[in-house]
Amino acid sequence: MAHPMMYDDGDPYLARVRQVALAFPETVEKVAHGRPTFRSQKVFVVYGGGTKGPASTRQRYDHSLLLFPDAGEKPALEEDPHYFLPAYYGPYGWIGWDLAAGGDAPQQVDWAEVFELVDASYRALSSPDQVRRLDESDLTPSDFAQPPPG
Repeated sequence: MAHPMMYDDGDPYLARVRQVALAFPETVEKVAHGRPTFRSQKVFVVYGGGTKGPASTRQRYDHSLLLFPDAGEKPALEEDPHYFLPAYYGPYGWIGWDLAAGGDAPQQVDWAEVFELVDASYRALSSPDQVRRLDESDLTPSDFAQPPPG
């Protein structure tokens, strides 16, 4: 039985996430467990997630990213209002990042910061050759600093 789709393909947050994630070398998008994932050697970004626990405390974050942060940055990220501990991934060091925290529209998201989070996750979970290709590219956070149109 196929997993139900847990996202809207027309979601403007997802459109921008695709621009960011697919800019990394050898990245492909594949739907897994009903959510878009972005992979190089391994999955390094999942779009959408939620928390675990009793139904009364469980939360869905439909406009979020699950990623593997740089270990040195993780304590600071955990203090940010965008942060949440994602179900299933959290115990393995992943974080959840709510793009719509505080009612942020896609135009209000700091996409350069999102790029940096995606970059850290890519570097941690991709092959050395893929990271070398990234280092040889001219991809920078400023490529995504401007808000998306709309």
